[in-house]
Amino acid sequence: MGHHGFPGCYLRGIAVLVAAFVVWSVTPTGTPVIHLAGRIAGLLLVAAGLYLIGTAWWRRWTIKVAVTDRRVIYKRGFINRRTVEMNMDKIESVDVEQHLFARLLNYGDITIHGTGEGKEPIREVDHPLEFRSHVTAA
Repeated sequence: MGHHGFPGCYLRGIAVLVAAFVVWSVTPTGTPVIHLAGRIAGLLLVAAGLYLIGTAWWRRWTIKVAVTDRRVIYKRGFINRRTVEMNMDKIESVDVEQHLFARLLNYGDITIHGTGEGKEPIREVDHPLEFRSHVTAA
């Protein structure tokens, strides 16, 4: 399962960058203190937006999910690597959670429930319903 289309995990960072643009644009120029405060707020929002986009990119780059005919393989991390493998016959259910924007941008959070105590959450997966279909069809 690869990443296709626009990844919704970038939405928060983009929204903060839009807010920075709005703050920057509407800051009045008449009073120097208000003008300076508006510019500082705009710059802080730009920094926060870039941080959110950067962390989303890093998370997408360091997480790999694969579905084979026998198992689901989930790898997370760069230096400290965590790998989880669940055999298909040990998977009880696959839950998908999507809020409104996640549905519009076709991404969501998935929780794979295995037999016994096994439960593996995977956040911000592209095409989560397609992912669930691959897992439950096998």
